[in-house]
Amino acid sequence: MTRTTTAAATTTTVTPRRFFLWISRAEAVTWSLLLLGLFLKYGTETTDLAVRVFGMAHGVVFIAYCLTNGLLWVDQKWKFGQLVLGVLCAIPPFVTLWFDHHAEKKNLVSDEWRLREQEPRSILEKAAAFVIRKPVLGVVIGVVAVIVLTGVALLIGPPGGEH
Repeated sequence: MTRTTTAAATTTTVTPRRFFLWISRAEAVTWSLLLLGLFLKYGTETTDLAVRVFGMAHGVVFIAYCLTNGLLWVDQKWKFGQLVLGVLCAIPPFVTLWFDHHAEKKNLVSDEWRLREQEPRSILEKAAAFVIRKPVLGVVIGVVAVIVLTGVALLIGPPGGEH
């Protein structure tokens, strides 16, 4: 059997749906790792290293997930309540997986970036359109935003006030 593929078919495009599913699943995975670390620290009393490492990883991915929700709120024209719900779903373990299902069922995330073609109107839409239309620069901006917000979170201190 001969299989032919076109250049368009083999090109991997980061769609809003793919991006959202990737980051929300990464958030759930880092929750799993953090819970494992908590078990090692408090359940077996063997080490707290896993909490420090996995806690940092989870914090970074949590911030990226929240920023992703903000981008999709603007680009996909979510109601503000959907943004709030999406961010709140990152707080309890694994609830981002439920929000994935909810977003899919409600058609909140499409396979097209609206602002890639549509003219932005507000300042938020202009910022979102910039990172969507220039994806490499958008990734750099996103990484810098995550680093800055992680730094702020580290200055504030970990949840529960333990230093």
